[in-house]
Amino acid sequence: MLRARLATVVVRPLRTTPCIMPIPPQLLEILVCPQSNAPLEYHAGPPEVLLCRASKLVYPIRDGIPIMLIDEATPLNESDYPPSD
Repeated sequence: MLRARLATVVVRPLRTTPCIMPIPPQLLEILVCPQSNAPLEYHAGPPEVLLCRASKLVYPIRDGIPIMLIDEATPLNESDYPPSD
């Protein structure tokens, strides 16, 4: 007679803390806002984002990767990201 054995599988995340990798300056020099083609500002956060003052959009950075999709951007709130002048 065959007996089925039940196994308990424990799944653990690979990381317990988020991986924060700053955007390399060379990448920031070539990235522009997909809506206005204006330069972007990097904010280390949290949350880590790129923002465009010309378009008034904030682009998220997830796992060190800038998400440069207009549909993923959120409106810029100047009080959250004041100009660094």
